[in-house]
Amino acid sequence: MFNPKVFVAEFIGTFALVFVGAAAGLYQLGVLGVALALGLTLVVMIYTFGYVSGAHINPAVTLALAVNGSIKWLEAILYWVAQFSAAVLAAFALKTFLDLLDPNAYAGMATTGVFTAQYPYYAMGIEALFTFFLVNAVMHTAVGGKAGQFAGLAIGVTYTIAILASAPLTGASLNPARSFGPAIFTSAVTTGTPDYQNPMFYLIYFIGPFLGALVAVAIYQFFKYEPVSVEDIEDDAEETVVEVTEEAEVVVEPKKKPAARKPAARKTTKK
Repeated sequence: MFNPKVFVAEFIGTFALVFVGAAAGLYQLGVLGVALALGLTLVVMIYTFGYVSGAHINPAVTLALAVNGSIKWLEAILYWVAQFSAAVLAAFALKTFLDLLDPNAYAGMATTGVFTAQYPYYAMGIEALFTFFLVNAVMHTAVGGKAGQFAGLAIGVTYTIAILASAPLTGASLNPARSFGPAIFTSAVTTGTPDYQNPMFYLIYFIGPFLGALVAVAIYQFFKYEPVSVEDIEDDAEETVVEVTEEAEVVVEPKKKPAARKPAARKTTKK
């Protein structure tokens, strides 16, 4: 049965990430400021809720773990419900606050870059590439357990670096939920068309990250795979022979003992 604590943990973590990410874009902090805000938020959420839900906080990460077999598909669906609903609520809450100051301010919080409108297929590729780096870090550190307690820090730093590199190009979503929440209220991809109604939006910010996540799982499985050599097969065969021989000796020995009890001296005495 699915643990409701997992739903709540994913909801809070995703809400924090979307709210902070959208808000940081308004404060003219620059790419570095936004990258640090999002990266540090992710680190905090991982160390806060990692023991409860794994702190995916990203539908692309959830997809990767479902394909990898780390979670069940039914669990993945509930993860996605928590993540997308939290993203929508975070965007709505932030828009409500901003409407008190400037109703037009919210337009600046859309996930967008120079490639988003002009080169959507290139934008999709960029989102796929940097999501690959992010999910690759998750698979090897958190799932593979190669980084120990530094897994959360490694993932957060990877996210920060990816944002620094790709934010001017696509807005550096790398997370379908982080893009979908604000997209309900923005028209960044095509002027006059709400982003959530625009097919190009889903091409860039859904298909792109999901493709990157799937490639990351494939690479992770490649590194985990250990081919069996001829020497390993021969060693296994030798061990099997030795075990069979030892078992045979144990079985044969009791049969020899009764034969040894027939005394030959009795026949000599009768003569």
